[in-house]
Amino acid sequence: MLRAIDTPVGRLVLEAREGAITRLGWDSLPESEGDAADAALLEEAAGQLSAYFEGSRQVFDLPLRVAGSALQQAVCAEMAAIPFGETRTYGDLAKRLGRPAQAIGQACGGNPIPVIIPCHRVLGATGLGGFSGAGGVETKVALLRHEGAAGLLI
Repeated sequence: MLRAIDTPVGRLVLEAREGAITRLGWDSLPESEGDAADAALLEEAAGQLSAYFEGSRQVFDLPLRVAGSALQQAVCAEMAAIPFGETRTYGDLAKRLGRPAQAIGQACGGNPIPVIIPCHRVLGATGLGGFSGAGGVETKVALLRHEGAAGLLI
């Protein structure tokens, strides 16, 4: 089941399946099946995203399900633990997980639920690094500015 929401970083489309948010994308996602519980969850997620962009929410409280390898799930868990307004480097996550920074970067790029799982808070050692969402690095910068983490960008 899908739910779209217009935000300062573009139209975001949420997907929920079996009681968990499974994806967030820009503009569109393929249609999916869902039930009333998923519809209620999508409304809650849309409300939390709205509150985040309005500045009244810093932490998301939603059931999430990350499809992918054990590494993908571990990297998403590490990213989800980065507090609002703070950043980490790919190297920081690599040290914590005992994996090469390149593998961490690939897993960050494969994050299926950006913004809610804040891959924008992960930076390269000498620069911003990439961002897989619409708008690329400009969207990453906008999200970091929104969170007050832009001091490192100036």
